[in-house]
Amino acid sequence: MKTSHILMAASLLLCASACSSDEPKDPSGENPGGDPKPSTESVAEANTSRAITIIDAAVNNYFDQQSMSMARKYNPFTGTRSNEIGSVWMYTSSIEAVNSTMIAMKDLKDNGKPALYNANYERYKALLEKLIDNIEFYAGTLSLVSYTGTNTWTVYAVNRATGKGGADVSGVLNVYDDQEWIVREFIEAYRATGNNKYLEKAEYLTAYVLDGWDCTLDGNGNENGGITWGPGYTTKHSCSNGPMVSPLVWLSDIYKGKSDQITYKLIDNKKNRYEVTESKYDYYLKMAAKIYDWQKAKLYNPSVGVYWDMLGANGGIAYETIDGVRYRANNRDTGATGKYYSYNTGTMLSGAAALAEATGDAKYKNDAVSLTSTSFAHFANLGSTLKGYYSFNLEGFSPWFNGVLMRGYAEAYSQCPAAADCLAAFQQNLDYGYANHFQHDMLPVNLLAGWSRDRSKCDTEAMFTFSHAACYAVLASHDLKKK
Repeated sequence: MKTSHILMAASLLLCASACSSDEPKDPSGENPGGDPKPSTESVAEANTSRAITIIDAAVNNYFDQQSMSMARKYNPFTGTRSNEIGSVWMYTSSIEAVNSTMIAMKDLKDNGKPALYNANYERYKALLEKLIDNIEFYAGTLSLVSYTGTNTWTVYAVNRATGKGGADVSGVLNVYDDQEWIVREFIEAYRATGNNKYLEKAEYLTAYVLDGWDCTLDGNGNENGGITWGPGYTTKHSCSNGPMVSPLVWLSDIYKGKSDQITYKLIDNKKNRYEVTESKYDYYLKMAAKIYDWQKAKLYNPSVGVYWDMLGANGGIAYETIDGVRYRANNRDTGATGKYYSYNTGTMLSGAAALAEATGDAKYKNDAVSLTSTSFAHFANLGSTLKGYYSFNLEGFSPWFNGVLMRGYAEAYSQCPAAADCLAAFQQNLDYGYANHFQHDMLPVNLLAGWSRDRSKCDTEAMFTFSHAACYAVLASHDLKKK
């Protein structure tokens, strides 16, 4: 059964490479909703318009308009919000949706379709400013002993505080993957607006994340590498490494051809800490490659073609004292383990594509091509929910995870045109859900099966709703790039 699935996916991708048409293909041979297939431009406009509709409703439904706190869930049929406030990870999904939609508006304008940009860009710019300003309710300050020294940082907690800057970020209450998703969105906000303050925020938080890179040396003098899930953890996860690769490449690209420098610390084979200064362009690109290569070596499962969840570790947090100064030490790993989540593979697909674009190294392009095929074979299931349509796991937070995988296909497209067919499966699912189940300006979590008949059980995670909008926006930009 698995073999036939892989062969089917391979056939699908080979077909994409050979096909001369730019139109996305519907696996069922029919168009979801029965509408004729529009041109590339109108697909992009429709996708962007739908993203705007979903975001506008979500901001009203999930957010307290005075405090800008975001409820974790909302039921569109009962009109009720959950009392539980969303974590910073969930909150960041709203910024992602707004950024992606603003970028889609700009892409449309650049392609001679300015209507949505003219009608919505400035108000979305103001909304983005408001969302980023209010993420400071998750901010807090800590002193952290790392591999190369002790520093004081202001970063983002898992939970929202009652006042800006007052969040508890101690121990396990801040995690590196949350910071990484915020870095990504700060850079995207910079791309969408050109506002340098977003770039400054991104670089500050990047420094915090890279302070968590395990630069201790093994017996051969090589860095042990990897970033733990958070400063309060010893396990190193796919989710605390992969999401940082693309943003580092983006930062490197911003500083390409510029003289800006950065100073950081390393460890020599006698355990001395010393400073290195180099260009930001070189440093960010080097760290992107280091993290990518480490994760591929440690967490990729070649027999499955996707990424493990995490690398286990021995004992509690280890420390060492060198010349009277306390540092964090390496915890010996116990091997790869856990489930295969779509977003862990999606971030590495994005990373491979970004590194291929930046370096021209064929190994990254080959990875992007291979991972496109193996990931779709593993995560997409044809006909399991609706005949002729691909479905994806929806357990837990998988609806958001799948959006990360979809973004990986969009970013891999420049290296692997066959990724267009993978994206078509997501486009068709969104369109089917929109044509058949769109209610109260919201889509159900299960786009193919629709809402629960018991309307009291239709509570929907905010991050799933914002993910639908982000996916529509990313697909809009992709359609224009295909042209």
